Amino acid sequence: MAERTQEFLDFGAGVLALVSLTSTVLWGLAATDRRLLGSAHRLLAQGVHRGLAVAGLGFLALHIWVKVAEDRTSPTAATVPFTDNTQPFLIGLGTLAGYLFIAVAVTGAARSAFTGGGRSGLWRTLHMAAYPAWGAALVHGLHAGRPAAGWVTAAYALCLSGVALALTLRLRTRRREARGGRP
Repeated sequence: MAERTQEFLDFGAGVLALVSLTSTVLWGLAATDRRLLGSAHRLLAQGVHRGLAVAGLGFLALHIWVKVAEDRTSPTAATVPFTDNTQPFLIGLGTLAGYLFIAVAVTGAARSAFTGGGRSGLWRTLHMAAYPAWGAALVHGLHAGRPAAGWVTAAYALCLSGVALALTLRLRTRRREARGGRP
């Protein structure tokens, strides 16, 4: 049983981190919708968004800890991007994505600090680092470890499709709002 748990942690924690962080991105996009969601529903969506972000960061920390503990990467490669001895680019993408996700979480937690003085645009810019972080994590997850099982590839494809669809809908809504609500 311990061996199966260790095997799951070795390869499953990273997948759970990506799926959780993908869900975080999706719920973050949903929380901005003003056409379908009322303010109470947007507040609920924001709560789900934050909870999933915490879960995703927890799975990410577990993923990093397991990989370092099993000597699949070094503590240096886990903290300094692009320094891994065997796969510097792919492991570096994961390290960089981790830092970006942490920065997004910190700016999310400190959002109120950005509300005064016209700094909400700065908050949005910093918080949008989630998109390149998520893309880097997706590439890292698909190519850095062992060949992905079919269910993992399917989960990643669903993640990609979901984020692409939600982001497309969000951008279309923004364009409509900029044109004064016309389709």
